[in-house]
Amino acid sequence: MKALLMAVFLTLFSCIIYAQTLSVRGTIGDTTSLIKLKNTSVSVLNAKDSTLVKFTRAAGDGSFTIGGLTGGKFILLATYPGYADYVEHFKLDSVSQSRDFGNINMLLKSNLLKDIVVKGTVAAIKIKGDTTEYNASSFKIAPNAKVEDLLKQLPGIQVDKDGKITAQGQTVNKVLVDGEEFFGDDPTLVTKNLRSDMIDKVQLYDKKSDQATFTGIDDGIKDKTINLKLKEDKKNGYFGKLDGGGLDGNYYAGQGMFNKFKGKKKFSAYGTVGNTGRTGLSWSDNNKYTGGNMEMTEDGGIIMYSNDRDDLDASNYRGSGIPEIQTGGVHFDNKWNKDKESINANYKSGYLSVDGTESNLSQNNLKESFINNTNNSIFSNSTFRQKLDATYQLRPDSTTNWKFSIDASMRNTKSNSFNTGSGLNFNDVLINNNRRTLDNDGDQQSLNASAFFSKRLKKPGRTFSVNFTQGLSKGNSTGNLLSTNVTFDSIGSKRDSSVIDQLKDNDNSMIRTNSNLTYTEPLTKKFSLIVNYGFGITSSSSVRKSFNSAGGKYNLLDSVYSNDFDLNQISHQGGAVFNYKEKKTNVSFGSRATSVNFHQKDLFRNTRYDRQFINWLPQASYQYKFSNYKSFRINYNGRTSQPSTDQLQPVRVNTDPLNITIGNQNLKPSFTNSFNFNYNTYKVLANQGFYIYGSYSFTMNPIVNSTFTDLSTNVNTYQSINLKNHDSRNYNTYMYFSRKIQKWELNVGGSLGTDGNVYYSISNESLNKATSSNYYGEFSVSQNKPKKYDFYISFNPAYSQNESSLQLNKNNNGWVYTSNGGFNLYLPGKFQIGSNANYEFREKTAAFNETFERLLLNASVTKKFTKAENLSLVVSGNDLLNQNNGFSRRVNNNFVTQHSYQTIKRYFLATLVWEFNKMGGGLKSSTSNTVK
Repeated sequence: MKALLMAVFLTLFSCIIYAQTLSVRGTIGDTTSLIKLKNTSVSVLNAKDSTLVKFTRAAGDGSFTIGGLTGGKFILLATYPGYADYVEHFKLDSVSQSRDFGNINMLLKSNLLKDIVVKGTVAAIKIKGDTTEYNASSFKIAPNAKVEDLLKQLPGIQVDKDGKITAQGQTVNKVLVDGEEFFGDDPTLVTKNLRSDMIDKVQLYDKKSDQATFTGIDDGIKDKTINLKLKEDKKNGYFGKLDGGGLDGNYYAGQGMFNKFKGKKKFSAYGTVGNTGRTGLSWSDNNKYTGGNMEMTEDGGIIMYSNDRDDLDASNYRGSGIPEIQTGGVHFDNKWNKDKESINANYKSGYLSVDGTESNLSQNNLKESFINNTNNSIFSNSTFRQKLDATYQLRPDSTTNWKFSIDASMRNTKSNSFNTGSGLNFNDVLINNNRRTLDNDGDQQSLNASAFFSKRLKKPGRTFSVNFTQGLSKGNSTGNLLSTNVTFDSIGSKRDSSVIDQLKDNDNSMIRTNSNLTYTEPLTKKFSLIVNYGFGITSSSSVRKSFNSAGGKYNLLDSVYSNDFDLNQISHQGGAVFNYKEKKTNVSFGSRATSVNFHQKDLFRNTRYDRQFINWLPQASYQYKFSNYKSFRINYNGRTSQPSTDQLQPVRVNTDPLNITIGNQNLKPSFTNSFNFNYNTYKVLANQGFYIYGSYSFTMNPIVNSTFTDLSTNVNTYQSINLKNHDSRNYNTYMYFSRKIQKWELNVGGSLGTDGNVYYSISNESLNKATSSNYYGEFSVSQNKPKKYDFYISFNPAYSQNESSLQLNKNNNGWVYTSNGGFNLYLPGKFQIGSNANYEFREKTAAFNETFERLLLNASVTKKFTKAENLSLVVSGNDLLNQNNGFSRRVNNNFVTQHSYQTIKRYFLATLVWEFNKMGGGLKSSTSNTVK
């Protein structure tokens, strides 16, 4: 029934598709040299407002054909570099269903007589080297439409239902406004909130890496980027949006945003509240310096984290539980002194509380045996964060750049959970049960500052730069642990019980200083060298105290689960990378090496642990660029991975008595070799793209888990070991194809992919080989008719294979089917209806003898008011069938886990939305080109 409902739902969209038969054709040539002008841009514009209808490029013989046109009055516009634009008005109707322009003769601008006047209209699309530029006024958009709606109209750009942008087959990671970041680098913040009628040009290009931009040495690393150029009359004024909604008193949501522009000054503020899962505009807070656990980075650096195993911290919202959210922020940026000086500042704050329940079913596969574990949890977590950051930049001349940055953050976290669990052996006999209560209250603060200086020297390509960073952090937390564990004998009778009742008090701090010098030297016109040297010092401390209860007071120090660590580290890093570039070829190769001196003291036990090691990171890449829209690239990277401090000398913790970790000071580093390639080709005017990606990596001497499971108590003891002659491996391949079918104005896309891995572990002294493979595909169709309708459909089948050598009879293979669809229909009277659906099916496996199926259906009705349509009432329903059950499955070595959790289900909202603006002058209408 659900599948039938989904099929009917999706069929409603496809009925909208219909074909058009009206067309135009012709041939483009040069009147003087009598040559055919290949690749001439030919556009059909509406005669009324000069908006773009269809476009193409002339073939090798100069011919062109544009079909799928409707009846009406149009303008034919032909443009070619160095030639005057050709413009001609025409009409298509039931009588004149086609128009043959015959031979169109273009005039060289240099040959035009003085009395010939060319009135220029901005072309809908211009291609300038690596940049594709769209004239926003040439595309039809609804009143008060957002940038996201504009992007959906642009050839070569796709926007999915979540706001993710794909351009020319590649993901867009940055959306800039007049070349500057706007509230950080979250693209959806710009696309979902800025109004499209403020945009003059949309520029799509491959942004070079910061290093390549500075040095002038192309390293082949580029990010697909969109830059939105504001209209001059839209750079002064303000605009914003307020919305708020509720209906039954259980769910509510509200949001406000205000933006003010004055020349090069920009000010923005936003706020969000609600319990519907909308977490605000963006939260990209990076807490990498917020104290606690010590981990090794790939180049040998030490970073301390707060989320170690003894921290009873709350987690961010990921769909589990019912959230309540309050977020807000302000942004300011400005340029002055002829753009030589600039500042960019942001403040963000957010409060998130999550209450809910969850359960986990897991199977621990041992040799000729297994244990089934069940765990249920009730939790209540909350987090309050604040972050302030600012960047000042000074460019006194075209060769010199100074950049100073600072950021500070504060976080308070509270968490409380009650957990119950049990374990059954393969005969369904009870092994143990446990009850555990955890609570924690923690505060963290961090301050980071950096200074960067770069200088281009007289010789082109010769540069010098220095970077200096300083980080400070401090954290403290207190919490309680109350745990009871009961074990049973082989016939299910109670054998033993243990109780842990402790107060835990943790304090940590860190000071970190790093500096780096980089020098580039052009050895020849094609061959360059980049060398760097870095120096770093880290000093940190971590004090953990556990107190047992006595007489109702926690005053007995438990020395086993307490420690006082001091860590000092000095690192030196050096590297050299050679780069060769000739026309379409780019080759780079080199290596970095890091020498680390690591000294750790346990002041509580008066012990010392010292290490000295060198990490190697070789690299190589080859890129061939066939054209601006077709390229091939292959990379190699090697990485030494040192064992972490926790693997060598773990801190004793007892927050989970059933899982104990012990250290191994004989661990050796592992080495990973990674290879990847990608091929990308795109045809702009045909709106056709193809992308293929592949990667393969293997790790020699891998560090793996050796687990001993006591079958009588269900206690797992973990230790990390090196496993020789058994390399871990993983691979990934993916290909994607997209094309616009001009006849029906349909965007179609398809993809195929596979990924997998082979990992090893030791389970009760037996080698376990865990193999996983996934095969998946997608087919999607979408169409967008501004002010009329839009829809999308996608089908996503997948098949997973998971096998453990310890339990070959339980392979846990299975199919997963997902499908998504949605539509919006614009009706008379300023009404709009919309709906979207998501269907998911997972078949049962050997470990879990049940299927999972759900259909999530959402719908909304919108009524717009006022002439400007800037006031609207939206009545929406979420999860109309009330089937949103939190669910996931995963396989990790010899463990198979199924996670079920409470999540947001059916609710209804009535939301009032007001959009306001006062920006410069009115909209400017487009005018046609004429040649006299």
